[in-house]
Amino acid sequence: MGSTRLPGKVLRTVNGRTLLDIQLERIKSSKWIKQIVVATSILEQDQPIADLCAKLGVPCFRGSETNVLERFSQAARQFGASTIVRLTADCPLIDPAIIDQTIALFQKEQVDYAANTVPPETSRFPDGSDVEVFSAAALERAHQEATDPKDREHVTFYFWKQDHGFKTTQLLQPDNWSAYRLTVDYPEDLLVVEYLLNRLAEKKTFGHIPELIAELDHQPEIRKANAQHFFGEGWNKPAK
Repeated sequence: MGSTRLPGKVLRTVNGRTLLDIQLERIKSSKWIKQIVVATSILEQDQPIADLCAKLGVPCFRGSETNVLERFSQAARQFGASTIVRLTADCPLIDPAIIDQTIALFQKEQVDYAANTVPPETSRFPDGSDVEVFSAAALERAHQEATDPKDREHVTFYFWKQDHGFKTTQLLQPDNWSAYRLTVDYPEDLLVVEYLLNRLAEKKTFGHIPELIAELDHQPEIRKANAQHFFGEGWNKPAK
């Protein structure tokens, strides 16, 4: 809830539903995920997230705001997870098909960590379709070893930003969609997501990533707003 660029973004609403609710519903279409846990902070400002989870019947774990690596480790232990799929709550249009492809890649290659948008330099997926999969053993090792505050805040940096001996892999695809933006960090992002959700409702379709890309391509003005964040039109603010 404490985002500086779009305060309260995960509980912003589209047609009366919060973005977090919409994301959770989409995640439930994954064939591989066995349990969903929302991991938020112990700060009072994040109480509305816990309240929404209680309303939706989704487990909510609360831990440190800044030491998110510790929060994930504690949540994994409490819920007995052997494999963790990390999905950030600013990705309301997450595609369960890509979730399952990333999990399948993780299992096939027997790695410690698999992702689709990491490393970002070689990603071929839109920002906002982020999926990270890692073993509980790798998570616990990172929790025990990582000392840099950035590694502890960003959870998975320790797996892939430096060579710490983890075996990693990246999900790739023929089309390069990395210049598209489906995440929600700015007010303009919310307008794009709202447009896409309304189009999906009109067409009565789920909206996997290829369809979302096609919708953006068919609307130059929406696409322009979507692209502003990539070409420096006033959106080079410090990240949070």
